[in-house]
This record gives sequence, structure tokens and C-alpha cells, in this order.
Amino acid sequence: MPAGLVISAPASGVGKTTLTLALARAWRNRGLNVQCFKSGPDYIDPAFHAAATGRASVNVDSWAMDRGTIAHLVGRGTDADVVLAEGSMGLFDGVAARGVSGTGATADIAEMLGWPVLLVIDPSRQAQTAAAIAAGLRDYRAGVRLAGVVLNRVASPRHEDVVRRALNDAGIAVFGALPRHAEISLPKRHLGLVQAEEQAEIGKLIDEAARFVAEHVDLDAVLRSAASWSPQPAASGMNVTPPGQHIALARDAAFSFIYPHMLEAWRAAGAEISTFSPLADEAPDASADVCWLPGGYPELHAGTIAASARFRSGLRAFADTRPVHGECGGYMVLGTALTDADGIRHEMTGLLGLETSFAKRRMHLGYRLAALAAPMPGHQVGARLRGHEFHYSTIIAQPDTPLAVVHDATGAVIAETGSRRGLATGTFFHLIAEDR
Repeated sequence: MPAGLVISAPASGVGKTTLTLALARAWRNRGLNVQCFKSGPDYIDPAFHAAATGRASVNVDSWAMDRGTIAHLVGRGTDADVVLAEGSMGLFDGVAARGVSGTGATADIAEMLGWPVLLVIDPSRQAQTAAAIAAGLRDYRAGVRLAGVVLNRVASPRHEDVVRRALNDAGIAVFGALPRHAEISLPKRHLGLVQAEEQAEIGKLIDEAARFVAEHVDLDAVLRSAASWSPQPAASGMNVTPPGQHIALARDAAFSFIYPHMLEAWRAAGAEISTFSPLADEAPDASADVCWLPGGYPELHAGTIAASARFRSGLRAFADTRPVHGECGGYMVLGTALTDADGIRHEMTGLLGLETSFAKRRMHLGYRLAALAAPMPGHQVGARLRGHEFHYSTIIAQPDTPLAVVHDATGAVIAETGSRRGLATGTFFHLIAEDR
């Protein structure tokens, strides 16, 4: 029977991902099968999980997904020895308005699955207050159980001792304390961590993290704190209609942000997926009946995309007779032009009138609920789609027919409506699920 555990923290940037990867690899090195999940909409972390465990990881999200979908996705952990759900932000951080089955908070997943929470606490610039924070998180919500704490970035043995004593006095187990260790720091950029597939040394970094954590954390005690978990059969699977029977999917360093569960659901529904690389100047498969351009980092590769004549002409020819859809970065590439961070304007494919700029960056971040005003591949007019938007681009022009009426999680209408022109469509949000 698998043992389930949620890895969370009081805030972002405390070390959740590093600890999750280290525990997963350390237990895998001991011969255990480890399955990871990501609570919330972060689409970068699952690839790191896969690198650490050798098993595909997916997102589970209480704002966008119903309980049946979450149960279906988590069911992949049935044959594992240990199942880890890495949280996002702080343990109770979500949106103000409830979504399908919660607010998107990690605590929702912990309570829903009945798994205890392992807290990562960074006591930098504090001592006993770290225990007060941990105790507050333990007592904040009755349905959420605390397994214990791993301290991260402790300054000295004396610092560790003071914090441990305070946590012990509060009745909170301390499984270990990690000194600062720059060698296991994961590199970052403007949308979060540099992607796992872009890091040639990711395996060595995870191995070093596993060695370091095994040296300072009682792995056996952490494992004993996890909950024995007997997954309940899901009443239904994913409610996903593939955008086509044969999908040409852009896939390279510029087009990599698509939720793994979406690809799995497409394949499970019988769709064939063939990938191509715009950065290698490849065109979509001519035998496909739809083309999908995910998000990613087109702003870092705008010059290469602009110079990829075969890709651009092939995509335009494809769009003459078949649907093409772009999400976020893919949407920008379907537009007329993209101005990079240096202020250089690059011509894109011109299938849509959208023009964007990174010269004056402004963060757009949050859940999105879209009611389609026009069809897009796989979804008809009136469909209600749930997704997540995260980018720094500024809209210079968005002249085409709006694709949807889009609201944020509070119900406020936002300007990033998406666009439709001919058979080309695009959205700034990444699709997570359709309302049943």
C-alpha cells in the first residue's frame, strides 16, 4: 500500500522543490518506487519530478479540477511505494473565490487525499518564531494534519539547536536540518526554474541533493510519518476532448509549456501526437488535422523563429485548411510581431493580428475561466474552460475577433480575451480542464 505525503511550506522560495526531488531520488536509490505530483498550476516542476523518479508527474489542482479528475490523476500512484505531492506557494495560499473543488491551495489536496504535510521551514533571521509559524500552520485548518518539519538553510549548529528546542516544545517533530548548500540550488529565470530538459547536469544535481538530504534528514522517520493510502477508484476520468485525431505539436525549448495530463488525456482518447521543432525550422506534419503551439520561451528565441522560413511558411499553409491553436507563447508566435527584451521587433507568423512586447515587461499571473465566444480546436462555442496564465508580455495590439470572455478567479473580466482569425485561434492561458 503506498504511503502519501505532501511537501509544503509557509511561502514560496523556501526549498519545497529541492526537498521533494531529494527525497524522491534518495528513496528511489533505496529501491522504492516513488510517484510525484504537483499541487497547483506550475507546469515546470513535473518535469523535475520525472527526472528524479523515472515516472511521469502531473498537476492536480483544486480550483480547476473536480474531485473525480483529481482521483483519476492521483490513481497513477497505486503501484508506487511512496507518493509525494509538492505544494505551491504557502500551505494555505489559494485564490479568494472557491473554484471547482477548492481555492487551489495545497491544503485542499492534503485534506482531500488525507495525506499529512511535511513542512519545509527556513528559519533565516529568526529562531523560536519558526516554531510559532509551524504551530500556526498545524492548527489553522482542522482537516490538515502536520507530519513534521525539515529545517532549511540553518545558519549554525547553535541556531539549529535553538529552533529544534522550540519546535519540540510545541510538539512538532523535526526530521532534519539542512545547512546552506549552494551546489544544490536550482537555476531560475523570469518564469520560474530553468526547465529540467534544458539542464544537462540535472541528474547530477538531483543526486547531490539526495546525498545531502540523506546526510541531514532522517529518511526513515519521514517515511513512517506518511499516511498509508488506499486509492479509491475514480468515478470517471478526464473530461477532455482532443483537438483533433492527429495533432501536430510544437515541441522544443521555445514551445514546452503544456500540462502533461492534457497530453495523456488526448492520447487516452485515441489521438495521435507528432512533434516538430520550430527552432529547427520544421513545419507541422502535413498529415495532421490540427496544429497546437504550446507556451514556452519564444521571447528568448524570437530571432531564430523569425528566421525559420520553412516553419513559418509551412504553418501558414497548414492554417489555410486546418485549425491551428496557440497557448501563451504559442499565441504570441501566431501573431504579427514580438518585440524582445532588448527592444528588437521580430516578425512572427502573422496568422493573427496580435503584437506583443517584452521591452516593458509586466507580469500577468492567475487562474482564468473562459467562456468561448467562438470555437477552438476540441471545444465548441459556450464551452467553459479553466486554465492558468503566467507571462510578462505586454499587448501592443489584439485586433482580431475575441475568442472568449475571460474572467480571473475573482470574477473580474480581463483584457486577454484570446483571438480568432480564420482557422487560427490563440489564448494567453494554458488549458487545464473543461467544466463538466
